Amino acid sequence: MRITIRRTIRAALAATAPLRYTALSGEIAALVAAGRLVRTGDVLDRLGAGDLKDGYKSHYGRHVAKAYRAATGGEPLRVWAQHRTTGRWCHVFVYRPAEPALFAGLASYGRTRHITATALELAA
Repeated sequence: MRITIRRTIRAALAATAPLRYTALSGEIAALVAAGRLVRTGDVLDRLGAGDLKDGYKSHYGRHVAKAYRAATGGEPLRVWAQHRTTGRWCHVFVYRPAEPALFAGLASYGRTRHITATALELAA
């Protein structure tokens, strides 16, 4: 039994960072990889707003989370993801691709308000 535990610990310590964080996220990471759940940054990229600064993208994400909490009364799902520019691992919220909060966040945030009409056309 002791040998098995030591081998498990040794294997866990030798695992790469992406593997460890994917294991921590579990099934949610698999759903994001399959496209069944999306991050707010991915939504902005699909809508042609990928040129927004990272700070603006994170503010959009906050608006989406606020709209999600108001609509459902609960917290959105979280997944570990690697930051686009810094490479650091951080928690980000993920949503269903047609989540109404994604569009509510677009409309409520001033820097993405101009994208709202385009997003609603693509969703229809």
